[in-house]
Amino acid sequence: MSFTPGPEAEELRAVVRGFLEKRCGESDVRRWMETDEGYDPAVWRQLAQELGLQGLAIDERWGGSGASTVELGVVFEEMGRVLYGGPFFGTVALASTVLTCLDDEAAQERHLPGIASGETLATLAWGGADPLSSTLRAERGDGDGWRLSGRAGTVVDGGVAGLVLAVADTPAGLGVFALDGSDGLTRTPLTALDMTRKLAALEFTSASATAVGTPGAITEGLTRALDIAVLALACEQVGGAGRVLEMAVEYANTRVQFGRKIGSFQAIKHTCADMLVAAESARSTAYYGMWAAAHQPDDLGVAASLAGSLCSEAYTRCSLDNIQLHGGIGFTWEHAAHLYMKRARSSQRFLGSPTRHRARLGDLLEIAEASA
Repeated sequence: MSFTPGPEAEELRAVVRGFLEKRCGESDVRRWMETDEGYDPAVWRQLAQELGLQGLAIDERWGGSGASTVELGVVFEEMGRVLYGGPFFGTVALASTVLTCLDDEAAQERHLPGIASGETLATLAWGGADPLSSTLRAERGDGDGWRLSGRAGTVVDGGVAGLVLAVADTPAGLGVFALDGSDGLTRTPLTALDMTRKLAALEFTSASATAVGTPGAITEGLTRALDIAVLALACEQVGGAGRVLEMAVEYANTRVQFGRKIGSFQAIKHTCADMLVAAESARSTAYYGMWAAAHQPDDLGVAASLAGSLCSEAYTRCSLDNIQLHGGIGFTWEHAAHLYMKRARSSQRFLGSPTRHRARLGDLLEIAEASA
């Protein structure tokens, strides 16, 4: 049994890395982060039409490739490595995963083909800190429709998403609702710490929507989708941690002080070694999580909680050590180190802090011990 990606996944990695290095370099990332959209539509179309990444984990009957979460994790790792800021996370990790896990064939038929082709940009919105306790409210409208009210304060890719899936409370319990129009929906762009990932606040004022799944019976499917999204974020963090480690080692082997390369100093050696341990531990945890999602779903909650805690802390530590190791140049706007640090800091709070993930992990392990 091996938790590492197999030969086909590694071939996919090589293709994705080659494309991203050509089309999503640091200069491209800096240019896109200054725009309102935060991405290049031409690159987005190539990701869908030439590489098929938006539909990678979507079933073939809806225009996707039907790949597993293992291959999807490899893609997110490579995107985290270059700080890709397009609406891939909102569309694929959040919206597409929720549609797949809720098993509503009508909603899947309506929305997944557009996501797979790259035509539909999508995201998931909720009110408050936790999707499973969303403060948004949904009430019955005319016919089979629903009306949503409330505010989602921080929504990834919320400014550009044509399809918004909103988690809202109903008299029957929690529900997920699809809005593919602007009726009753107000979007306000937010200034974020991480300028490479665009955020927006969404205000729902009796917004018309359609239920995805059955309100009151979606908690299990939504929880699974959120666990996969946490693992996708963990893979992003692994990619970023690996890249800043490369940057630190490269600088240590080229920067000369007192007539010696700084990599020969014991303190620098120890820092790089600690970064390697943190990055590789995070990689193992994220890989196991994606393997569990594909092959051992009963362990998904534990694996996602573990990865959500360890990977975010490893990325933050490595990004800060990278700045410290670079010295004065590492603190400048012109150097890329701060971009990775900001991504690490912002993603550490998204989809649950390390403390929340550890608390959930403890609860799940206690449940597992009680049932053993």
